[in-house]
Amino acid sequence: MVISWQLWALGAALFAAVTAVLSKLGLQGIDPNLATLLRTLVVAVVLSALLLFSGQLQALQLQALPRRSLLALALAGLATGLSWLCYFQALRQGPVAAVASIDKLSVLLVAVLAALWLGEQLSPAGWIGVLLMGAGAALVAWP
Repeated sequence: MVISWQLWALGAALFAAVTAVLSKLGLQGIDPNLATLLRTLVVAVVLSALLLFSGQLQALQLQALPRRSLLALALAGLATGLSWLCYFQALRQGPVAAVASIDKLSVLLVAVLAALWLGEQLSPAGWIGVLLMGAGAALVAWP
């Protein structure tokens, strides 16, 4: 059974919401940078186990990966780490709904960067939707 990308995206949104609330709870009495490390370790262990048990983590496969893909993924990993560090610092200081709303301004930034770097295009209605999402995030985050 093939699951559509839309269902995967809804799952990502659901788990991101749960992550935000649990992270806010987990930050009580813990340095945000240490919390980010612990979260990252859990992600690494779970994904490693998933790949090992599914047979997808094999040395020959890893050696054959395109260098450009590896560079892009390494830079994406760096950006993820920086994003998580910033996110946890913000969660430590601010209300989770406001922090998550500002974090979701990434939707607006993704649309702009995808157009600039990847040549992807949104329809005029799509751009209006992106701008409305940005406005909504601002309304939630700033009273």
